[in-house]
Amino acid sequence: MRRTVFFLAVFLSAVQAFAHFQVIMPETDVVTPKKKSVMFNMLFTHPFEQGPVMEMVKPKAADVYFKGKKESLMPLLKQKKVDGKSAWDFSYTFKKPGDYIFTVTPDYYFEPAEETFIQHITKVVVNGFGMEEGWDAPLGLKAEIVPLTRPYGLWKGNVFTGQVLYKGKPVAGAEVEVELFNTKKLHAPTDAHITQVVKADKNGVFSYAMPYDGWWGFAALIEDDVTIKKDGKAYPVELGALIWVKAYGEK
Repeated sequence: MRRTVFFLAVFLSAVQAFAHFQVIMPETDVVTPKKKSVMFNMLFTHPFEQGPVMEMVKPKAADVYFKGKKESLMPLLKQKKVDGKSAWDFSYTFKKPGDYIFTVTPDYYFEPAEETFIQHITKVVVNGFGMEEGWDAPLGLKAEIVPLTRPYGLWKGNVFTGQVLYKGKPVAGAEVEVELFNTKKLHAPTDAHITQVVKADKNGVFSYAMPYDGWWGFAALIEDDVTIKKDGKAYPVELGALIWVKAYGEK
């Protein structure tokens, strides 16, 4: 009987291992002359459940792309604590009109329950001063979602469409996990409602209609072509191509 209870506990623990998402979230996705400086928050968490927050060590890279040029944001990063775990933020001042693509490449995170290292290369697009140019540009990241829907100025109910790329090539049949950053404290009727799942087509293209307002994370999960050794054992790497977009509700 004791052994049955043990295995049941292990099974339930595995079932309840919900999706991890790297977060990079600005105060706004549309910048106006009234507020040129925007704060960005970065953390590693389960967004729908609003936790738990996982430890996020200093990223390997954080950059902003604007009109084909890349600028490192690493000197701007400031460490902070969220629920006792390390997270990061930075403030960025917008100077010119156009679309700015912010990216973070976190260090690898080891998930013992999955025996996997996780690295989610994450982006968010912010429009500056109304010039809508550059939001659909591929960046040449190892893994990325290129938006086919303009990724700002969206309403709840809008359909977001993106293309999953790995090493610059479309990922046929990529599995994309979708979660709301649930500050609204919505209740999920079942665990299956927490993380939505869609499949990309043969060209790596997927679509999802966002039913609520708020920030939505789209994470295309790809088995990377590298392994990492830990304690003498080689573990696989779950590489994620992530993008965050905001859906607005009525005021």
